[in-house]
Amino acid sequence: MSLSFLFVTGLSGAGKSQTLRILEDLGYFCVDNLPIPLVSQFAALANRGPANFDRVAVGVDIREGAFFQEFWQSFDRLKAEGHAVEVLFLDSGDDVLMRRFSETRRPHPLSLAAGLPLLEAIREERQRLAALRKRTDRVVDTSLLSVAELRILLGKSYGVPEPEGGMVVYLLSFGFKFGLPMDADMVFDVRFLPNPNYDPRLRPRTGKDLEVWSFLQERGAEAFLGEFSGFLLSLLPRFAEERRSTLTIAVGCTGGRHRSVGIAEHLGLRLEKAGYRIRVAHRDIDKDSKRYRPETKEAGQG
Repeated sequence: MSLSFLFVTGLSGAGKSQTLRILEDLGYFCVDNLPIPLVSQFAALANRGPANFDRVAVGVDIREGAFFQEFWQSFDRLKAEGHAVEVLFLDSGDDVLMRRFSETRRPHPLSLAAGLPLLEAIREERQRLAALRKRTDRVVDTSLLSVAELRILLGKSYGVPEPEGGMVVYLLSFGFKFGLPMDADMVFDVRFLPNPNYDPRLRPRTGKDLEVWSFLQERGAEAFLGEFSGFLLSLLPRFAEERRSTLTIAVGCTGGRHRSVGIAEHLGLRLEKAGYRIRVAHRDIDKDSKRYRPETKEAGQG
């Protein structure tokens, strides 16, 4: 039996652990930090036994030059044995990596091993991995990706096609104050709806809560949703005719917590009722509004 191997590597702090968790949800059998010399043995064991998996994601942490030769030898050996093999490299900007290590209070591995200051450790690791990065099949820069966006991106690239084929529609809510989604096919702005953020009772809630949705319904959201869903239902068959496997529709409000969340949730129900496979994600729903001071009336969380 041939397996499909996806090696996940890249810079420390760029999201390897999160990526493996997402791939596990997508049906991969995930192994983190499996020693490179054991990869071929693992494949042989899977072939001999009654394995219930055919896709394997292996987290690879390569920092020492001695490992490169072993890695590519194992890579070539797997290909020669008839397995599908791909390498995914996760990258991120130095400033983003520094912030992530600072927020998690975890030391960089090279800070521990070589006693380097954080920035020097990041740059040293980047230099050591430069040759590997050049040979990888795909590079994903996670600097500006939220977990929801990373999940959508990986789902598009590595998800198993749904039975009967067909298109999967991703609905992603977001806040304009945190930037536009990077992977959206269409972006819609619902900031014209009244903002629940200005109601102290609703401010701590989200668009998933019945009280927030009732507030929006009473102020035109239901009528808009009817027109919006009708518009999309007229477009989606045309995208499907183009044999699109996925379509990402982003719905934005100011902070990505109230209006866009409510619209995405209820839009998903309507499209699902019409027979489409729907995946709903909320990029900014958990952003702490206290960290972002509104500069104008419309800049409130909502």
